[in-house]
Amino acid sequence: MSYLPGKFIWFELACGDFAKARAFYEPLFGWHVEAVAMGDEKYHMILNGSGGIGGFMPAQAGQRAQWHSYISVLDVDRSYQAALAAGATSVAPPADFGPVGRGASIIDPTGAAVSLWHSADADRPDLEQVPVGDWVWNELWTPDAQKALAFYENTLGYTHEEMSMGDQGVYLILNASGKSRGGIFQAPDKNTPPMWMPYVHVADCDATAARASELGATVFMPATDVPGVGRFAAMFDPQGAALAFIKPVPM
Repeated sequence: MSYLPGKFIWFELACGDFAKARAFYEPLFGWHVEAVAMGDEKYHMILNGSGGIGGFMPAQAGQRAQWHSYISVLDVDRSYQAALAAGATSVAPPADFGPVGRGASIIDPTGAAVSLWHSADADRPDLEQVPVGDWVWNELWTPDAQKALAFYENTLGYTHEEMSMGDQGVYLILNASGKSRGGIFQAPDKNTPPMWMPYVHVADCDATAARASELGATVFMPATDVPGVGRFAAMFDPQGAALAFIKPVPM
C-alpha cells in the first residue's frame, strides 16, 4: 500500500441541511452525492466522476457550517499525542472507523480544526493533472502564521517555502511527500475565524463565481489572478461554509 503523509486526502462538509448542500454543489462543480452504507449507517459521499473525494456530515449543535480537512499520517495515535503535546486541543481521540481507517480530530494551537487520518487502503495517488471538480489546494487562514507553521512542521513533518505577496507579506507553502500540499496565510482581519479552506479545480473561475452567486453563495473574494499560480475566487456557500476555487495556470 502507498501512503503520502502530509497529503490532504479527504474533505467533509459539516452542515445542517444535506439537501440544500446537494442543490448547491452538484450543479456548481458537477459533483454527485450518494448515500452509501457504512456499517449500520449511511454516509453521504461526494463523487467527482466515479471517484469519491469527500462527504457530508451533520454539524454539531451550535457549530457553523464548515469544510473539514483530513491529513494523511502513518500513525494516528502518535501524531495525535504529538499534536496535543505541541498545544493542540482534542476534538475526538483516535478511533477506528469501520473498515475504512483510523482517525482523530484536533484544533491546532491557532484555532483551526483538522483531522488526522490513516486509511485502511492506500492514499489516493498524486496526479500529474488534477481533474476539474477535484481538490487542488488547501489553505490555512490563521491569526498567527508563524505559530501555525511551527506546529505543522514540528508535529506532522512538513517543510516549507516562502512566496512573496508584495504588500500582503509572505505566503508559506507546506511541502510533504515530495510535493507542495497547502499554504498558510496570515488572515488580514482579526475577526476571521481560523480555518483550513480547500480549493476546487474549475475550468472557468469567473463563470463558477457567477454560477455560485446565482445558486445563493456569497462570493467574498472576487475572481483574482495570482501570477504563476492561476485565477481564483472564494465564497461562503448558502449555509455559510467557506470554500475557494481556482483555474490553475497550465502545467
